[in-house]
Amino acid sequence: MRVAIVKYNAGNTVSVINALNRLGVESVVTDSPEELLAAEKVIFPGVGEASTAMAYLRERGLDGVIKSLTQPVLGICLGMQLMCSFSDENDTECLGILPFRVRRFESETLKVPHTGWNRVSDLRSPLFEGVAEGLHVYFVHGYYVETGANTTAVTNYCLDFSAGVDCGNFYAIQFHPEKSGEAGARILENFLKI
Repeated sequence: MRVAIVKYNAGNTVSVINALNRLGVESVVTDSPEELLAAEKVIFPGVGEASTAMAYLRERGLDGVIKSLTQPVLGICLGMQLMCSFSDENDTECLGILPFRVRRFESETLKVPHTGWNRVSDLRSPLFEGVAEGLHVYFVHGYYVETGANTTAVTNYCLDFSAGVDCGNFYAIQFHPEKSGEAGARILENFLKI
């Protein structure tokens, strides 16, 4: 299986590579449109800032390439947010694949960014097959994706937000499966089976 990981100078690719290696799957990190288009699966991970990441994608024409992909694509954390329409982080126009706006957490009582383990519920996606409702997974984010018709998993921190979203061949999760133990490994396995 050819799995491509989108390279766009947003962190966390090494953790994703290691998680795939543990599943016996080799991957390539690339910003080559040809390699992304030829891959059987594409993973769009990321830790970073939205406007800088989108500028990198646009400079290399990857914004159009990612939107045109027809194979299963998994967005993780910043990757999920960049698949949305717009991010309040530096007023950033994003890819527009997912019909959501990304907003900043506002709380006077809870620490922002939301960092650490939290529960995920209302699971409705092939990604969560065989995963228990209320599973604990690992988050690191100061911005969140609103909930809507395409939401496939919900987490509460200050408010309910989308922990998972599906839209056609695009799947996205706000948490880090590569850092979420057995449940995270199962979610990655499920994605590879789609």
